[in-house]
Amino acid sequence: MLEVLCGNKNVQRILLFLFVNGKCYGTQLHRSLKTPLTPLQKALNRLEMGGLITSYYEGKTRLYQFNPAYPLIGEVEQLLKKAYTLLPAHEKKGYYLLKTDPSSNAETNLQVLLTFWEKLLTITELSFHATSKSGGGWNGKGQGEVVKTKEGANILIFNEKGSWRGKEGSEVTFSNVFRWTLDRRAGVISLEHLRRGPDHPVFLFHLAPSSKQTLSSVDSHLCEGDTYFGQIHFDRFSLRLNWRVIGPKKNEEINYYYSS
Repeated sequence: MLEVLCGNKNVQRILLFLFVNGKCYGTQLHRSLKTPLTPLQKALNRLEMGGLITSYYEGKTRLYQFNPAYPLIGEVEQLLKKAYTLLPAHEKKGYYLLKTDPSSNAETNLQVLLTFWEKLLTITELSFHATSKSGGGWNGKGQGEVVKTKEGANILIFNEKGSWRGKEGSEVTFSNVFRWTLDRRAGVISLEHLRRGPDHPVFLFHLAPSSKQTLSSVDSHLCEGDTYFGQIHFDRFSLRLNWRVIGPKKNEEINYYYSS
């Protein structure tokens, strides 16, 4: 779709991968995009020489990301968002990278899942920070309380209420209802938004352990043209839910901070 502008398909695919995942390294692209490594490395070098992306090292691994100082970075991201939303559903999902720990096993993953579930049961407060690159109103900060309701051993309802302050300074109240469901057999926890009521949930994503303190969405989820991704980091004190929404009118990143 962007090949005519990018010069070749490898550049287009690298840019879309970075837009969805934030960063990448050469071998990762090779595996995820099922493309030979040499032409990908040439495309990465070309993009870095042009100033659109930059690289840094984590240990011996060279990671690439968009250069925030690039003069047209906002326009480039808007173009990539448009291109991504026009992709067929199966191609959209192909660009999402599930981050996993290669040393994990089913027993370890179940223990991570249960540890996280026990942590959910202690949550009483939340704060969040939202950033919109789409020109919408999701820019600002909020905080509030969480009232939990258990429905059996494997379902937990979060009733969230609080105040939200946008960048312009105005403050409004908000309320949300989320449903967490633990599925031990499948090894996942599902997250749903109940804005339409409990009988008509809006499914967001399945979360599975990707490290000892991280859960990641198993797949990108499509809802009325919007694509949802999510990742949770947790420790003994709190948990952070980061989610990304990309759609025809959305390019949002929201960080929820839950605490006891």
